[in-house]
Order: sequence, then structure tokens, then C-alpha cells
Amino acid sequence: MIDKKLLLTGAPYLDDAALDRFDTYAAELVVWNEKINLTAITEPDEIVRKHFLDSLAVLDYVKLPEGASLIDVGTGAGFPGLALLIARPDLKTTLLDSTEKKLKVLSDILDKLNLSADLVHMRAEEAGRDERYREQFDFATARAVAELKVLSEYCLPFVRKGGFFISMKGAESEKELADAENAIAVLGGKVSNMNRFELDGCGERAIISIEKINFTDKKYPRPAGQMKKKPL
Repeated sequence: MIDKKLLLTGAPYLDDAALDRFDTYAAELVVWNEKINLTAITEPDEIVRKHFLDSLAVLDYVKLPEGASLIDVGTGAGFPGLALLIARPDLKTTLLDSTEKKLKVLSDILDKLNLSADLVHMRAEEAGRDERYREQFDFATARAVAELKVLSEYCLPFVRKGGFFISMKGAESEKELADAENAIAVLGGKVSNMNRFELDGCGERAIISIEKINFTDKKYPRPAGQMKKKPL
């Protein structure tokens, strides 16, 4: 279905098995999208550029050690979490979303790809207070979920001390980062770096790496309503 050469131009490290899995993934997205609203992007080259290569850009700027644990918060149709798992099957991946239907789709796709991941049906602010998930992960990722000052409160509680929250942002990344400085500090984080780049078909993108240098106070994350009304 997809143009594998196009995918290889942005991710030349992918082997034949990964390319075949991405092809199956794209086909399944299109099929499932007729039953449930997963993505507005269904044209094959657009899926490659705006979903696959956008997700895989994380690997260009962040070193994920062998066997690292990663939680993808608000994973939706599996971006970036499932895309990263296809490229790096060694990752211990958890896909979290509040919409059960989307997780059922991801479960079916994982079966077809012969890959495994933990699927968690919870709201992020609830899971972040759950001992099974709180400060248990080397990395937390999120793509297009909320403004960074709010997103940090959703994601940093999942990250162990010494781990990283990886936020994927667009053209407003600098402003969002400036607005989020207080929230990041309060939640135990410190900005490690921000990499800005142009992605063909996607415009300006940014990957912000936030290191967890202190434990997150137990009063965070707050309920979603409080986060939005009174962001840190």
C-alpha cells in the first residue's frame, strides 16, 4: 500500500520486517477508519509523511536505550508509540488512551503485526496517580494532545527520576515551552533540549526533551478540569 522508498528516505535504518509492518499498519488504519474515526489522513503518502515519519523523528533526536520502557500518553491511532515499537521492537511499550474503541483497534493491529504492547484504558490524570504506572517509565511520549504546560502535568508523573518526557510539537513550540517553564519545574522536570526541524509535508516540527530530575509531588496530576482552569 505505502511507498516503502519514501519511508526509507526519512528512516533508512528500517529493515524489511519493519517496512512490511508499516505497510500492514497503514492498510489497517484505512480499513478501521471506515468504522471508527481514527485519523483524517488516509492517503498512503500522507500516512507515511504525517504519521510514520513524524513519529519516527523521535529516533533522530532521542537515544532510546535497548529495552527501555516507554508510555505513549493519548496514543490515539498509535502515534508515536506503535510506530516507534515497529522500528524498535525491543522497547517495552505501553499505549494509553481514554477511548476504549481505539485501544481495541490497536490490539487487533498489534496481533496482525505480531508485536506486543501493554494497552491501558484510563484517563491520563487517573493513570498518573496509579502506583502501577506512576514514575515507572524511562520515557513518556505525547503527540498533539494538549498545550505543553498542561501536557507536562499529564506526562511527567509517569516518568521515573532520570527518565525523560518527550513532547512532539509544531510551529508554536517556543511559545509553549516558555509558557510551560513553571509547570515543568514544579513537576520535577528540567528541559534537556529542543530540536526544531522541517518535515516534508508537515512543516515546522519540534521535539522537546524534558528530563525528570526530581520526584513529582503526590498532589499531581490534578483532575483535568483543574489543569485547564488553573494551569501551573
